Amino acid sequence: MLWTILGLIVIGLIAGLIARAVIPGKQSMGILLTIVLGIVGSFVGGFLGFLIFGSDPEGGFLQPAGIIGSILGSIIVLGIYVLVTRRRGVTR
Repeated sequence: MLWTILGLIVIGLIAGLIARAVIPGKQSMGILLTIVLGIVGSFVGGFLGFLIFGSDPEGGFLQPAGIIGSILGSIIVLGIYVLVTRRRGVTR
């Protein structure tokens, strides 16, 4: 159980860092938010993998993905995060 949690954190960190390197611009987030981004991205990648490949839903619809799915999911989640938190210029 402990190794599963540690593995999820490490994969989350790797996926989050790669997603932050791929998405252009400055993302104001620390290491903890990067890990959370990667973990959420992993579950998004698992859900998209379920939708695309139609795997067995016995494990649940939200499944942790592999490293590729985690990176793709993290890129999607970070793109949405950047769009939502984008600061708009002040107009005069």
